[in-house]
Amino acid sequence: MAEKRREAEERAAEQEYWYMDPARLRTAGGSLREGDAPEGGNEGTAETSGNPNAGHRSRLRERFRENQGFSGFSDHEILELVLTYGSPRKDTKAMAKNLIATYGNLKGVFEAMPQQLMQVEGIGEIQATLLSMMLPLTRIVLQCEMENPRQIPNRKELELYCKGLQLGKRIEEFWVICVNAQCRVVGQRRIAAGSLSEVSAYPRLVMETVLDYNAHSVFFCHNHPGGTCAPSAEDISTTVQLQRLLNGVDVMVLDHMIIAGGNAYSMAQHGDIEFGARGRR
Repeated sequence: MAEKRREAEERAAEQEYWYMDPARLRTAGGSLREGDAPEGGNEGTAETSGNPNAGHRSRLRERFRENQGFSGFSDHEILELVLTYGSPRKDTKAMAKNLIATYGNLKGVFEAMPQQLMQVEGIGEIQATLLSMMLPLTRIVLQCEMENPRQIPNRKELELYCKGLQLGKRIEEFWVICVNAQCRVVGQRRIAAGSLSEVSAYPRLVMETVLDYNAHSVFFCHNHPGGTCAPSAEDISTTVQLQRLLNGVDVMVLDHMIIAGGNAYSMAQHGDIEFGARGRR
């Protein structure tokens, strides 16, 4: 009886893992179950036997390949497909629906912290980490779209650069981007996280950043999580204060870009600040 109970406990423990080292199974006197993928094996093998979801997953992948993207997919179907690569044997449809029910849409899911995602039924560390990769990967892709990721010669490139810093961030962040006379980036620094109405520490930190990188000019960038791109009165007044500060060290403020979702707002383009100004007097 004790031997049978031990074997049953070992089988139950094996089911907690999506992959188990074959050597560990041999040491324990077990064997690979049909459909288990040995290390280095392909994920398709893991789905073939005893998995009622295998055909559905294959159809999702086929739809993605045929459409060359997610056209026609619902939010939960997109999550289903993504999660199959972190959960070869679990019911990813149930996970996806739980996530949408909790966060409302894909944006909410991808912006959630891993610790928050792990509170959703069925989501473990592997699945939470996989989902948390989506927005950082998007930011990298946006930077790759720039003609030269280390140079910001125009407003279009500035928008891509700032989205590469800010897209999907969950809290408001304020960045200083320092460039030389050819608008090549010589350094960047996140000055603060939180509301721009709390500006008491900004002047000193901005000045330190400009001096550290020996900047010729600077761009400012911050985001409005869950809001619109339009600047607040505090956003504009803070920028004007910083222009006046940098006037004293002969550093130009070329623009201040605000990112909200996939949208961007240029203060210089809209006349909220003077383009290239050395501070309003």
